[in-house]
Amino acid sequence: MVATQSTMEELGRKAPEFNLPDLDGNLVSLDTFSQSKGYLVMFICNHCPFVVHVMETLSEVCRKFEQQGVAVVAINSNDIEKYPADHPDKMRGFAKEYKLSFPYLFDESQEVAKAYKAACTPDFFLFDANKQLVYRGQLDSSRPGNDEVNDGQDLKSAVDALINGSEPLGNQTPSIGCNIKWRPGNEPTYFG
Repeated sequence: MVATQSTMEELGRKAPEFNLPDLDGNLVSLDTFSQSKGYLVMFICNHCPFVVHVMETLSEVCRKFEQQGVAVVAINSNDIEKYPADHPDKMRGFAKEYKLSFPYLFDESQEVAKAYKAACTPDFFLFDANKQLVYRGQLDSSRPGNDEVNDGQDLKSAVDALINGSEPLGNQTPSIGCNIKWRPGNEPTYFG
């Protein structure tokens, strides 16, 4: 299990657009969510131990974010040839197991992950209502095998600041997880 950190893109950058299929084949974009107070775009997958470690908490806090008016989407960009556990057919079972209330999208071309400069799973990008980046970093400091509390505190604090109209959090810690599983020859220049 190799730990990879998120890229920590510059705050204020505009959210890259996407149009990806959900588990029912419906195309979802940021424009799908009109009148949102913010947008949480996260890169996850089915098999990564870092993702599995946080999924119950993540599912719970995301339901609260949605109730607060924040649109939430999860994107799986992994190579399904080498990692069949991340195939869209398996994504359905994963979504059901963790009672996901938000769309779980498949980025087959991996172009959306590249546009966001996503590096690991999980990787979190929080944008304000104008689709400007206000947070990128970890859910919390809990990792598989450490004794830190898995409560989503870092991401919850970022969403609270967004909802309250406060300045973005000053201290943002990179997320750590498995690297996105790039198809051979498709690795981005920022990877590795």
